[in-house]
Amino acid sequence: MEVEQPPDQVREFAVYLRNLLARLDQDAGWCGIFWQRDPDGMRVCLTGSEVPPWDVVEALLQDLGVGGGSYEAEAETVRARALHRASLAAFDARPGGRDLLGDRLDVMLREQRYAAERQVELAQLLHTAATREQAEAMRLDLAWARDDHERATARCAELHRRIADLDRRPPPPVPLPRQRPQPAPSEPPGRSKPPKERKRRPRGSARFAGLPDEATPDDDTPLPAAVQGPLRDFAASPRGARFAGAAEGEATAPPAPQHLDSEARAAIAACVGALLRLRAEGRGGEAHGVLVEAAHWPAARFPLLAAELNRARLGADWATLLWETASLPADLLVAAADALTAAGRTADAQQILRQGVGRPATEIGASVLRLTGEGRHREIRALLDAYVRVRTPEEAARSVRDDPGRLVPLLVEAARGVSDERYWDVVHALRVAGFHA
Repeated sequence: MEVEQPPDQVREFAVYLRNLLARLDQDAGWCGIFWQRDPDGMRVCLTGSEVPPWDVVEALLQDLGVGGGSYEAEAETVRARALHRASLAAFDARPGGRDLLGDRLDVMLREQRYAAERQVELAQLLHTAATREQAEAMRLDLAWARDDHERATARCAELHRRIADLDRRPPPPVPLPRQRPQPAPSEPPGRSKPPKERKRRPRGSARFAGLPDEATPDDDTPLPAAVQGPLRDFAASPRGARFAGAAEGEATAPPAPQHLDSEARAAIAACVGALLRLRAEGRGGEAHGVLVEAAHWPAARFPLLAAELNRARLGADWATLLWETASLPADLLVAAADALTAAGRTADAQQILRQGVGRPATEIGASVLRLTGEGRHREIRALLDAYVRVRTPEEAARSVRDDPGRLVPLLVEAARGVSDERYWDVVHALRVAGFHA
């Protein structure tokens, strides 16, 4: 029986992925989680039998940034994204690719609904915890459920984009007929078997979207220490209209929505029109360039742009725009989060803040110092609040190295606003690092 070989682009990405993993600590960070939770999924991606979702690749690049610095990670991200998109295009173009994408989208939509229901269930149970240990365990489960939902949402957007890209391609030329055995009616060529229903979703987002999922790991498997802290603190973060964790009425609340003039509305309409045209013509690279340019627009335009993109069925482009926005300088990042929160798009605001504070600790410190010099205290509080919730206390302590005298008090104040436990964890990490808190 002849074994089907993966397309060249898929094999090229598999080689890149193997080389990337060779530069990482296999037992730490997200890489350790993926190997622990879904070793089979990792193996099929490394052999080129499957292509991982982008959020998996992005998580591995975050691990690289922790060990190798932001500049190396940024350079790798550009290369990885190009190789990943080329491999997806080739993978989806195989016979039966459209049906396979539809099946996987069904799986991820169920995952998304389950994660949303699980969040509600755990949030209600949290109030019934009888001990601190029970509460901490529930917060950790809640953090995983939120991570599940965010990854499922991103993967649904990616699958929608892949389906749309595939539907826009012209049909391939019809080959001359030749003899081959016809497949059985019950197994159409290229259609994957219906996914098996699982009684319980394993804790954590280590499983790749739509990949074979025959075995379910033990839910009690401990998480690597590299991610326990960030997830625990993210689980405790308040939800609602204020992304910065401020109490009601506090001065850190984002400003009211701004009205757009005719010029801004025309620019948004032109942007959406250009994206529709470029997507229809299969010019994905140019469409991405339009999104990169839009990410640097005045923040007040973002809510209307989001609404227009979704109305035009370009939700995947809005997800890409959010990724690009997360890499903006700190002041622009906070301004974008402000505008989205004021318009009621709190989840988008929280997402870009969490992604934005994934940059190196020294870069966070430099951003805070610059904002301090400009007297932008509300932006400082918003940035540091997100930072101490998402990053470990040890990483937070590294952010003060450039100017401990000014940065330590700001960091400690932000940690105190999160929780007493986070406050003492950060104080301890600062003292271990040699800084007086």
